[in-house]
Amino acid sequence: MSTVMECPIYQVDAFTGDLFAGNPAAVCPLQEWLPAELMQSIAAENNLSETAFLVPQAGGYGIRWFTPQAEVDLCGHATLASAFVVFEFLDPALREVRFDSKSGPLTVTRKHQLLVLDLPAQAPEPAAAPTDLTRGLGAEPREILRANYWLAVFDDERAVRALKPDMRILARLDRPVTVTAPGDEVDFVSRFFGPSLGVDEDPVTGSAHCSMTPYWSKRLEKRVLSARQVSTRGGEMRCEDGGDRVLLAGRATLYLRGYIYLP
Repeated sequence: MSTVMECPIYQVDAFTGDLFAGNPAAVCPLQEWLPAELMQSIAAENNLSETAFLVPQAGGYGIRWFTPQAEVDLCGHATLASAFVVFEFLDPALREVRFDSKSGPLTVTRKHQLLVLDLPAQAPEPAAAPTDLTRGLGAEPREILRANYWLAVFDDERAVRALKPDMRILARLDRPVTVTAPGDEVDFVSRFFGPSLGVDEDPVTGSAHCSMTPYWSKRLEKRVLSARQVSTRGGEMRCEDGGDRVLLAGRATLYLRGYIYLP
């Protein structure tokens, strides 16, 4: 029998306290980086919106994130899931973990049942709407802004929930699309469409809240906000505007742990 390498894998539902809700992410702790092509193949095989890979280093861990189609510069829910794995399995004595990433240092702090994720703010700016954005959404937003993602603002939660976008059109855009509106029971709601990354609709998107938090904080004149992503699975978080940083607090739940067998 040929020699195989056992790579640990955890699947965690992030931004929820309930199994089968929130956003599932795979987390693969490594001793050293695998070739990027192999990590991409693992992410494609997992077929989740994100797979995170961790490598221990001085002061914490290096972290990289892959969708089924591409490596990305920032992912909130897979970072939250990675912190959950560190706190629950890799180093339970820690109260805070630091991850070094392509978006700089990220920290997650354990506060009772919540995990608090510290991410760089990406305040959106008004922008002209590409034709494919409104055509792809099938509706006209009241406002269009742009940061790491397109941000389409609607008047109410019902409009966001009712959207039935054409993913083939949205896939032609230069970046994914977040849609948002005031919430009926929370400060704001959202959905996220990233077909160009192999993720038609992401269940809960931490990185999108790096743009929505400064937007809604300014518009509502509130520093701490409640947010809900109204995807089919759904998820909730508390958002805090810290100027050049955004704090996202949520819960996480383990779905599975096991091994990937690599030749």
